[in-house]
Amino acid sequence: MIDTHIHLDQLPDAAAQLEEARGLGVEAFIAVGVDEKTSALALDWARGNAFVWAGVGHHPLNRTGPDLARLRALCQDPRVVAVGEVGLDAQDPERGPEAAQREWFDSCCDLALEMSLPVCVHIRETAQDVYDVLAGHPGLGGVIHYWSLGWEWAERFLELGFHLSFSGVATRATQHQVREVARRMPPERLLLETDAPWGLSRGRSGSMRAAWILDTRQVIAEERQLSGPELDELEWGNALRLFSRLRR
Repeated sequence: MIDTHIHLDQLPDAAAQLEEARGLGVEAFIAVGVDEKTSALALDWARGNAFVWAGVGHHPLNRTGPDLARLRALCQDPRVVAVGEVGLDAQDPERGPEAAQREWFDSCCDLALEMSLPVCVHIRETAQDVYDVLAGHPGLGGVIHYWSLGWEWAERFLELGFHLSFSGVATRATQHQVREVARRMPPERLLLETDAPWGLSRGRSGSMRAAWILDTRQVIAEERQLSGPELDELEWGNALRLFSRLRR
């Protein structure tokens, strides 16, 4: 398996969690940043561990804009496979100003195109605005992470060429629409993630752990009538195509 979205800087026992997950078959991780500091930390993890890769980004919950020069410099490292986490948020009380968020997101999409990297996109009550920004950047690819929307929106983002990534949300009893998307979507666009320490899966308590991606794997495999190893190979192939700097 590969976990395509994890916040290692937010895990108090990150090294132990990675060891636990690797012992259960999670072969690689993409550690994402939400600002210049955490992006640099993600890259430090990637430089120090052959099984970790990095995403560098600027989250909409920031209060000030990105240092694009710094992000551009980080993107030049071959261990960086994506620009992310980036996106728009209309719900969190700590979110940045609406107009500023869109400016930040737009500039990060420009950076991704400049660096020939995909984007890892955050959506919270902003599907239309996110769609509009992505549609305004022809040639840009990436993944809508932490998928939580229904089939209508899935079709629209898939038409843009984007991948969809499923977290522990897909395991929750009430999330029928998420499982429907996982079942119906084209196999070549499907990815898995934890978003740890967030994205807690059904039946678990506390903070999400890296090893619990197995919960999501089980549910998605059942929805698609695949064995676990078949889903693993499918997801790895998708990740390698999307994140062109990634190596298995």
